[in-house]
Amino acid sequence: MKNVLVIGMGKVGSLVGVLLSKRFSVTGLDKNKPHYSYPLPFDILQGDVADHTFLQKTLKGFDAVVSCLPYNLNLPIAQTAHQLSIHYFDLTEDVPTTNSIREMAKTSKSIMAPQCGLAPGLIGIVGADLAKRFTKLRDMELRVGALPRYPNGLLGYSFTWSPAGVINEYINDSEVIHNGVRKMVPSLDGIEVINIEGQEFEAFSTSGGLGTMCETYAGKVDTLNYKTIRYPGHAKLMKFMLYELIMKDDRQLIENILTNAKPPVQEDVVYVYTVVEGWKEDKIEREEFYQAYYPKQIEGQHWRAISWTTAASVAAVVEMVANESLPQKGFLKQEDIPFDLFLATSNGTLFK
Repeated sequence: MKNVLVIGMGKVGSLVGVLLSKRFSVTGLDKNKPHYSYPLPFDILQGDVADHTFLQKTLKGFDAVVSCLPYNLNLPIAQTAHQLSIHYFDLTEDVPTTNSIREMAKTSKSIMAPQCGLAPGLIGIVGADLAKRFTKLRDMELRVGALPRYPNGLLGYSFTWSPAGVINEYINDSEVIHNGVRKMVPSLDGIEVINIEGQEFEAFSTSGGLGTMCETYAGKVDTLNYKTIRYPGHAKLMKFMLYELIMKDDRQLIENILTNAKPPVQEDVVYVYTVVEGWKEDKIEREEFYQAYYPKQIEGQHWRAISWTTAASVAAVVEMVANESLPQKGFLKQEDIPFDLFLATSNGTLFK
């Protein structure tokens, strides 16, 4: 793998290009100008992925493509990558998109790796790593929150990543394993209180965070769920907006309202918290993983926590495929990625 195309020059996509350009020949692609005004260390093409002829012609010159676009734009890119037998990576949390890519992967001659962000993505890699330490599993609880460090307003939130993705995961149902049975539960439900270093948060079900884990761990756990961490009161307000005001029926409108009301902050924090319980031989035990990630200076620029954690996650997976430490064709489940090998990549070291 030498030539990599990164599609979407927003907050995350720009950094994916920066990180990958240290090893690969990277080209960026977007319909609009890059989000950041400072020079990026790679060439950028301008074009619309909705133009199938343009997309097919452009992808022919690359060994891999990384889509950093909103979930609803990924499928044509994946289909073109499949047709051209080039490696495909994305950050989607959308279940129907992933299911379509998985079907394609049955006949793929290259790797098809959606869900390479934080959740799904890193959180599944961490959860699977903890699960391997047990003889028999009981519970797996995965939690991620990307939040402003200094919140204001009742929502206590800012849109530091795709508003379309946030709204999508709030509306679509969430898959869980409960009492040993795979089932769907409404997002924004199942609110619990979490205390992190003296600060109180809430966590609630959202769609897509587990990726393919319910399938992987079916019959092996009594409980498996993913919840998003927010400041207290967030879920109640979002349920009011989406369901009492019936704004769920106009996703573009609510996206516009929330983007305008809660623009990105520079100082954010990403919480990653996983708990796994089970038996080691005949003894019941509990393993935990917790990290708080803050903004970083990378290549002389300030990058938000949500930007660098997401970008470094997918970049590390690209590295591992290039190193041939992961399969070279078919569908890649995030929980099949060894955490130690992930951390050993140049981008994975950012998480240490």
